[in-house]
Amino acid sequence: MQTPNDDNNRNDNFREKREYSSSRHNKAQRQTTSNFIFGWHPVLEALRSDKTIDKVLVEKDFKSEEMTELMQLVKKQSIYVQRVPTEKLNRITRKAHQGVVAFISEIDFVPLENIVAGAYEAGKDPLILILDRITDVRNFGAIVRSAECAGVDGIVVPTRLTAQMGADAVKTSAGALMHMPICRYRSLVGAVNFLKESGLKVVACTEKTENQIYDLKLNGPLAIVMGSEEVGISGEILEIVDEKMSLPMMGKIGSLNVSVATGVALYEVVRQRN
Repeated sequence: MQTPNDDNNRNDNFREKREYSSSRHNKAQRQTTSNFIFGWHPVLEALRSDKTIDKVLVEKDFKSEEMTELMQLVKKQSIYVQRVPTEKLNRITRKAHQGVVAFISEIDFVPLENIVAGAYEAGKDPLILILDRITDVRNFGAIVRSAECAGVDGIVVPTRLTAQMGADAVKTSAGALMHMPICRYRSLVGAVNFLKESGLKVVACTEKTENQIYDLKLNGPLAIVMGSEEVGISGEILEIVDEKMSLPMMGKIGSLNVSVATGVALYEVVRQRN
């Protein structure tokens, strides 16, 4: 038998659920919209300031004086710019974006020379990880977590074709991204050449070699290159690395998830160094 109190309790529960749902929705909305800015004046001011921009989306056919200044600023800061249809910008925000949206990075990028110099000054052999076109945020976060645990000094990523370093990347890395120096380099070929000139041996982890990881000496100044699962490491980089190594495959599946492969490679370095 129902009583008036039952109806009141049910109504109270409904209101609490609705309020909780609304609060959770608003919180999610705040989290989603807090990592980007839009409009020419805010975006240009952000680029002129010390704020770290991950990438900029610009309406495909937009031309103006602001666009000229924007291109100068992003080129100077090695920020990736993508021309997109207006519809894509409208999906990001329904407000007056004026044809430009900039995504703010959760982290500050560090010059590669600072990372290498810092390791040498600390009296250790540098260990650098280079990620060639790792675009999946979950893989990227897992890699950063393994790298931080394995004592990697810094991670190098390209300006474009890399995972967005927002809140999702921080979360999937279990917070390791806040402790790992990240360098954004316009050309990974240039990064490889710089590291070689700085005394590091650069080794590519690839299936395109008969050399297994356990046959190599990995206990000196070292940089390891990992490529995406879809296309692997670019041919330009494979041509200039010092050595190539592969992970032994015993099963019927011919490859590992890139985050797992990175963990295996890094901990072989740890084993040899210890």
